[in-house]
Amino acid sequence: MSEAAGDDGAFLESLTDTSLYSIGAFFCDRHPDLVEDVISDSEAIERDGLERWADSQEVAVDRAFQTLITGLAVRYYTAIAGEGRP
Repeated sequence: MSEAAGDDGAFLESLTDTSLYSIGAFFCDRHPDLVEDVISDSEAIERDGLERWADSQEVAVDRAFQTLITGLAVRYYTAIAGEGRP
């Protein structure tokens, strides 16, 4: 293994030691049937803005924020783990 490949492995391993990765892994493991929905909702929040999306969905802004973070975490986890979405 080259030195660069070893550095890449260590770097990728460090990315798994984050709260965002853990949240994404937990959600994917516990709610595989909701993965696409939470990603879609988080993308809509990014596009529309947190408050506007919350109003359109008739949910509290803090709930919309939780959805945004969960969607980001799931995308982060699947990118780092190299797993396709369920």
